[in-house]
Amino acid sequence: MAEGFATFALVFAGCGAIVVDSERGGSLGETGIAAAFGLAIMVMIYATGHLSGAHINPAVTVAFASTRHFPVRDAMAYIPSQLAGAVAGALTLRLAWEGTPANLGATVPSVGIGAALVYEFAMTALLMFVIMAVATDTRAVGAAAAIAIGGTVALDALFGGGVTGASMNPARSFGPALVASEWTDFWIYLLAPATGAIAGAWLYSVVRHEPRSDPAAGV
Repeated sequence: MAEGFATFALVFAGCGAIVVDSERGGSLGETGIAAAFGLAIMVMIYATGHLSGAHINPAVTVAFASTRHFPVRDAMAYIPSQLAGAVAGALTLRLAWEGTPANLGATVPSVGIGAALVYEFAMTALLMFVIMAVATDTRAVGAAAAIAIGGTVALDALFGGGVTGASMNPARSFGPALVASEWTDFWIYLLAPATGAIAGAWLYSVVRHEPRSDPAAGV
């Protein structure tokens, strides 16, 4: 339930910002939209992190499972909850607005398929690298995890929002796509975030280094 509600909040607030920007003549702009997504992630991590770990993203769940930081059995429950929450968020926007303005924030690349894959892969890898750092390494400052992760989402959205929509999240793309019936190149938002998250998780696992005890030093 926590994962579903958090993903609902992400889509309702983040994609809602896209809709408002479209309906109000660009009043928010790309910076405002990026801030909305980043803040939505930040507050939901603070609100649900102690309940579910606040994955809020099937790609993150898959990456955690691939590095054995999360049970596969639990991942099979998390992912449907995230997808359902995203659909609920998009449906709420559909009920609130006449028609489907801005396709309810559906992600459609503005560049070629190759460039879109690179952007979504790299942005998700960066996000997952940060998540691994603050969520799995005891040397990181845990209290700042929400700020770091939300900031990374906002950063990715600032430089990638105009290119691919900066999804980094199959659920975030799935909800608006389903409700607005906008499936253009949707497969990109499944493949690139999933592989990017796994790459980011494994990259952090490789580069992290925990000091080993030294018997000679009495440690």
